[in-house]
Amino acid sequence: MKWVAAPVALSAALLLAGCTPEQQRGFLPAGSEGATNHTDGITGLWVTSWIVLLAVGVITWALIIWATIAYRRRKGQTGLPVQLRYNMPIETFFTVVPVILVLGFFAFTAQEQSSIEARYENPENTVEVIGKRWAWDFNYVDEDVYFQGVQVQTEDDGSAKEETMPVLYLPVDKTTEIKLETRDVIHSFWVVEFLYKKDMIPGQTNYMSFTPTKTGTFMGKCAELCGEYHSMMLFEVKVVEQDEYDAYIASLREAGNTGQATLELNPNQDSFYGDGAKAQNE
Repeated sequence: MKWVAAPVALSAALLLAGCTPEQQRGFLPAGSEGATNHTDGITGLWVTSWIVLLAVGVITWALIIWATIAYRRRKGQTGLPVQLRYNMPIETFFTVVPVILVLGFFAFTAQEQSSIEARYENPENTVEVIGKRWAWDFNYVDEDVYFQGVQVQTEDDGSAKEETMPVLYLPVDKTTEIKLETRDVIHSFWVVEFLYKKDMIPGQTNYMSFTPTKTGTFMGKCAELCGEYHSMMLFEVKVVEQDEYDAYIASLREAGNTGQATLELNPNQDSFYGDGAKAQNE
């Protein structure tokens, strides 16, 4: 076995050394590394799980191939081979190892989920996100201003028109709580690079707590099929420095967007979607 183990270990080391950063992160979305205080933990759980599962797979495939070759019918052999039953060591091994793997995956997943789901007692920034068919409203609770979005419109080639894209601004390195509401049907708030999503359910308030740790623009979308224009229920998240965030809040205040958007708006009103969406619906 030692003559086999050395080449296998060397081959594995060379294979892993040749992996690209994307492969080493389990092909998770580009830009997710360090996006929030949770993304590295999620990535670690994801990659470690795949390594363990691939190792189990390789061992299983190797045993199958070995048994197929070692116990194949040789030339001149007739009849059935010796039939073995009730091999307690093997049966115990095949029972104990899967149980240990399942318990291990459960324990690490529960630990990571508990960390993600924990709410901050006194978040530095609080935003209420309201989903509606097929756009988003953002209430900046602490600053008492709001933004109301319309359904994203598209160019002739199907790409989104940037000027119609709802944008959620967040200050970098500030503990943030997102309060999730919906005006009509079930939606799902998903910032792709944050590696986490959460449903928005009528009559129920959900929360997401995290700290954005990297500036940049991140893609967001609804991850729950919610009707005809679900695919265009898009938004962006801009994580910016505090001075840029303050300037944006000031621009909303100057535009008269003071107070908070409410849940009472009628989604069947044309003005709720804006002129572009009205034309599409007609």
